[in-house]
Amino acid sequence: MNTRRDFLRKFTVSAFAIPLIPNYSSTALEELYGSINEGPVLRVAIMGLGSYGTRVAEAMQSSKRAKLVGVISGTPSKVKDWQAKYNIPEKNCYNYENFDRIKDNPDIDAVYVITPNSLHHDQVIRVAKAGKHAICEKPMAINAKEGQEMIDACKQANVKLLVGYRMHFEPHTLEIIRMRKDGELGKIMFFQGLCGFRIGDPTQWRLSKELAGGGSMMDIGIYAINGARYMVGEEPIWVTAQETKTDHVKFKEGVDETIQFQLGFPSGAVASCLSTYSMNYLDRFFLNGERGFAELNPSTGYGPIKGRTNKGEIDKPHTVHQTVQMDAMASIIFDGTEPVVPVNGEEGLKDLKIIDAIYLAAKTNQKVPLKL
Repeated sequence: MNTRRDFLRKFTVSAFAIPLIPNYSSTALEELYGSINEGPVLRVAIMGLGSYGTRVAEAMQSSKRAKLVGVISGTPSKVKDWQAKYNIPEKNCYNYENFDRIKDNPDIDAVYVITPNSLHHDQVIRVAKAGKHAICEKPMAINAKEGQEMIDACKQANVKLLVGYRMHFEPHTLEIIRMRKDGELGKIMFFQGLCGFRIGDPTQWRLSKELAGGGSMMDIGIYAINGARYMVGEEPIWVTAQETKTDHVKFKEGVDETIQFQLGFPSGAVASCLSTYSMNYLDRFFLNGERGFAELNPSTGYGPIKGRTNKGEIDKPHTVHQTVQMDAMASIIFDGTEPVVPVNGEEGLKDLKIIDAIYLAAKTNQKVPLKL
């Protein structure tokens, strides 16, 4: 299974690479989201033209309700390349120093912030002050305090704050959530989330405490946290955690290599999860109930996602996650649509509170209560 980061590293071999992923089915999307392809188009500027920004830009070429119209980058050569490839006018191009000027640009509705984690806080607040909707990659910030400040700034500016939880719109994921809600699995007892890969370049920003805010937990572990919540269908009330570090050179102080963590839920259900930067082939969710089980393997990669339950294989269409995500976000912003699983700032804040608690639990070796 290719992890997200493995895919991105391969993807960035060329800034003009074409992803070998089939377009989503319009019919399948209509079945999932109704008239999502109808209505005004969300005009988006992408901030951060790295590997994942490129991935989102490519996926948006198939969007029905979202269009790439602007770029924000600190690298002039990237801006020029994107201008030529995506036909972006000069007036919609900005750098990190002057992007506040988007306030005066009526051709941009929203900014998708896809920069290192520690930059999200200030950049989203600036976007909000410019009067534009903010879409922010996960984790939304490096701690819950920053996340709350971002939510407050967007509310004060009367703009939306959405988080790039692409799996919240993925058909196999949504089918398991439906089964759980409909009682087909019975009382939920246990969830397992395994998320990890072997990280490469030791000089990259994801291994910098200052830029990433941590290590694997701030990158891949958040999938298990978020997945536990939407799979179990409850908010956890306590967490315990244990950290393991085998390479103190690559994983310096404050940069976690591997963390195992456990969550407890009000119903008595428990979750056991693993977040790591030192093991491959870890991309699996497993949900156990009194009357059945559900498994996703792979569970959060770019796909195809594969699922099965005690009743057999889950037969849902493969979608390009970011394409569906952007169409759905346009519907949220313009139509007030409420997705099955939220993607708002409050959703992102809950994950940050859990991350804060996981780090505290690993440090103190104590059970930490949660109040989300």
